[in-house]
Amino acid sequence: MKNLFLTRHAKSSWDHAGLSDIDRPLNSRGKKAAPFMGQLIHEKADIPDVLISSPANRAFSTAIAFAEIFGFIENDIIVNNTIYGAGPYQLLDIIKDQDNLYHSIMLFGHNPTFTTFANMLSNENIFNVVTCGVVRIDFNVQNWSDIDYGSGNLIYYEYPKKYAKK
Repeated sequence: MKNLFLTRHAKSSWDHAGLSDIDRPLNSRGKKAAPFMGQLIHEKADIPDVLISSPANRAFSTAIAFAEIFGFIENDIIVNNTIYGAGPYQLLDIIKDQDNLYHSIMLFGHNPTFTTFANMLSNENIFNVVTCGVVRIDFNVQNWSDIDYGSGNLIYYEYPKKYAKK
């Protein structure tokens, strides 16, 4: 059994007009949502074996917040430059190339690709993976290379506003 977590970066700031897209930081809402969601996933006893992040500041900052909750250090996070700007086929290649010693991996990246990718893997219909949303998909395979579209089972889709106090 292999478990994949797709985590969209937390809410980012548009306040710095001079920054390139890849350098945009988290805004205050994102800085609160990332540790909240990390804790939520941790409480489900769903700690991945490896964290792989887009190089974008907002994605890596989200990964750091999760890493701290999971007991990882920043240097444990693998930065994969392909995730930034990748389409679903490139993400599938990243997954298929993972070491089979890992049973669960968590990717930190971007929309619209993460929504499309989650739906393609699981044949589900998530309308939109919102900022700091986490999708868990399980695969009944022994090797990451055996994962393909439609072969996954959506276990959950969690997101911060689902837990907002009303």
